[in-house]
Amino acid sequence: MSLASLPVLDHWIDGTSTPGSGTRLGDVFDPALGTVQRRVRLGTAADVDAAVGAAVKAAVAWGESSLARRMQVVFAFRELLNARKDELAAIITAEQGKVLSDAAGEIARGLEVVEFACAMPHLIKGAMSENVSTGVDVHSLKQPIGVVGIISPFNFPAMVPMWFFPIAIAAGNAVVLKPSEKDPSASDWMARLWAEAGLPAGVFNVVHGDKEAVDALLTHPDVASISFVGSTPIAKYVYETASATGKRVQALGGAKNHMLVLPDADLDLVADSAVNAGFGAAGERCMAVSVVLAVDAVADALIGKIAERMRTLRTGDGRRDNDMGPLITGAHRDKVASYVDVARADGATVVVDGRDITPDGDPNGFWLGPTLIDRVPTTSAVYTDEVFGPVLSVVRVSGFEEGLALINAGQFGNGTAIFTNDGGAARRFQREVQVGMVGINVPIPVPVAYHSFGGWKASLFGDAKAYGVHGVDFFTREKAVTTRWLDPSHGGLNLGFPRND
Repeated sequence: MSLASLPVLDHWIDGTSTPGSGTRLGDVFDPALGTVQRRVRLGTAADVDAAVGAAVKAAVAWGESSLARRMQVVFAFRELLNARKDELAAIITAEQGKVLSDAAGEIARGLEVVEFACAMPHLIKGAMSENVSTGVDVHSLKQPIGVVGIISPFNFPAMVPMWFFPIAIAAGNAVVLKPSEKDPSASDWMARLWAEAGLPAGVFNVVHGDKEAVDALLTHPDVASISFVGSTPIAKYVYETASATGKRVQALGGAKNHMLVLPDADLDLVADSAVNAGFGAAGERCMAVSVVLAVDAVADALIGKIAERMRTLRTGDGRRDNDMGPLITGAHRDKVASYVDVARADGATVVVDGRDITPDGDPNGFWLGPTLIDRVPTTSAVYTDEVFGPVLSVVRVSGFEEGLALINAGQFGNGTAIFTNDGGAARRFQREVQVGMVGINVPIPVPVAYHSFGGWKASLFGDAKAYGVHGVDFFTREKAVTTRWLDPSHGGLNLGFPRND
């Protein structure tokens, strides 16, 4: 099939599908087949302006609508999404490559935030203090900020947008979403679902594209905030560019997540956890465990258990009965695979080489099997870089102190875990580790929706984490109102400074 005959995915602006003003198209692959399955419009600055313009108009009426009305729409969206989640999972698998069960898990975690947003009447309540001065009351209001921009990555085309837009919409804002051009169809699908749920046109808009669309959104004068998830260099760029124009910014960056294994840990639990956290979604998770810090006394036994489990994994087409799917593109697969040779050249030992697998799928798919590398030097690029693929590195450490020091010395501070049965060691670890999300015998410590997601150091730019109370505060602005209702016997003029008597 020629590229010209492939279907083209359009933008979603002001409640309708539209091709916009641009002429450029991007290729959307099926990673398990290695072929282009559709094309996507690459938006222009004019397309972003059209979407923002629609959002500006819609935000006024939507923000003034009653909480009851807004909640009816959010609840309806939740019900529709839950009823049709299998349909969305199939779309994710076809474009992102992750296996169907993992796509379903992504949607389930996104649904948690939708359900959290259903509590907006409680979350958005202000506070009241009566008679702070004689006859004077003070109360606070939380109001929407207007038009919010969301820029989401390829690895979670449904969940990451849902970290932001349910809360933003429930709070009374309008949204312009720029999804990854690598797997864009989930966003248009969710836009149509919002329309079916009764959301007014213009409240939720989708503009596809690349850097041109991103820059237009970052600098648009009518966009009040930017929410971003992606690599650290781009997160820093997004933060600096958008904040320079006065926008609120929450920019979640990269990660290099370590799992520290102490000698008293249950090694079977550790091995299961390392495999699950290292190779789920082909390692294309910002919360994936990419480094196991194994204390010398248990390192050999642990590596043997991990390798044994890895050899049972089935890599192949996510629509079949497999454990792990392909990587997102051929170029990314080649980049991740190149780290195996880098590690070997740096003196590491390749225990399991994922380049040797025979996948259960089309030979043209973007395959790389689970890879395990032992005795990785901390100077090697396979340790210092965010590899973002199914490569698990083992660094041997002498004990707790060395492991903690390595984690804290890293540039990232997204997620980490410790495996131990020593409560004192775990308590000290959670206190002293310089990381935003910590697991104790939990390998992927992604907080539930009523807490907030985000790291430290180069893993987060801006002051606000995603969802939870941080999300509610980020998508609202507070007013404090001081009130006095005077009775007919009030006094006359008094030019002195007002006192709280």
